[in-house]
Amino acid sequence: MTELTELTAVRLLDGYRKGEWSPVEAARAVLERAEAVQPEVNAFVRLTAEEALEQARESEERWRRGEPRGLLDGVPVTVKDILLQRGAPTLRGSRAVDPAGRWDEDAPSVAWLREHGAVFIGKTTTPEFGWKGVTDSPLSGITRNPCDPSRTAGGSSGGSAAAVALGAGPLSLGTDGGGSVRIPASFCGIFALKPTYGRVPLYPASAFGTLAHVGPMTRDAADAALLMDVIGHPDSRDWSALSAPAGPYTEGLAGGVRGLRVAYSPSLGGQVAVQPAVARAVRRAVERLAELGAYVTETDPDLTDPVEAFHTLWFSGAARVTQHLGPHQRELLDPGLREICARGARYSALEYLAAVDVRMDLGRRMGRFHDTYDLLVTPTMPLTAFEAGAEVPKGSGHRRWTGWTPFTYPFNMTQQPAASVPVGADADGLPIGLQLVAARHRDDLVLRAAHALYGARVASAGGVRPSGS
Repeated sequence: MTELTELTAVRLLDGYRKGEWSPVEAARAVLERAEAVQPEVNAFVRLTAEEALEQARESEERWRRGEPRGLLDGVPVTVKDILLQRGAPTLRGSRAVDPAGRWDEDAPSVAWLREHGAVFIGKTTTPEFGWKGVTDSPLSGITRNPCDPSRTAGGSSGGSAAAVALGAGPLSLGTDGGGSVRIPASFCGIFALKPTYGRVPLYPASAFGTLAHVGPMTRDAADAALLMDVIGHPDSRDWSALSAPAGPYTEGLAGGVRGLRVAYSPSLGGQVAVQPAVARAVRRAVERLAELGAYVTETDPDLTDPVEAFHTLWFSGAARVTQHLGPHQRELLDPGLREICARGARYSALEYLAAVDVRMDLGRRMGRFHDTYDLLVTPTMPLTAFEAGAEVPKGSGHRRWTGWTPFTYPFNMTQQPAASVPVGADADGLPIGLQLVAARHRDDLVLRAAHALYGARVASAGGVRPSGS
């Protein structure tokens, strides 16, 4: 019997067309899985079973009439609790947010999902205001890795990654300001794309400014392309949104990698210490790209670690997002968040603008790099998932989460599309991710190359079964 929770969105939709199963059956299966995994993994802040089943019944009736609405009619989806969803409080992982609001508006990406008939299963966990690369918060506690609950799921979209990996919905919306879809995707063994900035509109505007992206978290690249065809359109509430793409991303998936110029940087020129198992898995995947016809060169982009400039931009954003809070509300905050907010509030305008200068120069250098290379490949993370409940690995010497994420945040600064593709596991069975990066506006190349890796069975769309199943 087909296990509906293990299917991609593309396969679910094909089954709806053929009458093999229904949206109600899929919604019930996904809700049952979500409820089963929640006590151990803690991927959700809220499940909306009653609303989901009603949406699924409406979808089932449309399919019965042969009149599906949009591209995702009846597909179960989850939404990170940073993005507004009509009828559900968006608490952003914080006890300082009052749940008794109006909550009568959808974020643009959520509105597009609703327009296309998606079934909303629930809101997923986030660290407070999405501030760090692991998912725990004073509001919802610790989100754990579906492969090993003693390990972190990563963050800040850790709940979404865990939900997708465990079959609690094949599609999820995450946000990424410094790696927040790619980090948990790498740790949990799923696919995630941080699109070119502005490709997916964002409203309300993020306090982290143009570092913040909305992106798909899925079981494979084909599902991500389908989701991008839904959410990758402008919305008048986001003045920085890009115009509509030239054509569907799904139509470009089959292009493959033959003839593409691929730069492989195993450690950004020796700047990053990468665990041996990670290095081996990524190198094997790169060799497969070469076998598929890509021209692979081992080389490094011309960049030095921009972490101090990123901190200036990121910590300032954190200070801004909490600026309105009174003394009692500040006491409710994650202590680490309070610490970076205090630091961010001390930066001067000139220091902020100096960080912008670093960012602009980094963007210029990466632009020139992509004059020569279509794609850059790196590990997504230099390590596999570490202990849950910690911001940094024990004994690492790192002070903040940016110390162990050197491959991700530079490409938020440059606004480039970047994806994490699962390409193996270490000896403990913990997933390993490969990062694909392209020039701004070339999201299609990232999706094409990722799809080629799935087609070559280098990447796997297999999920994770909950304990005891």
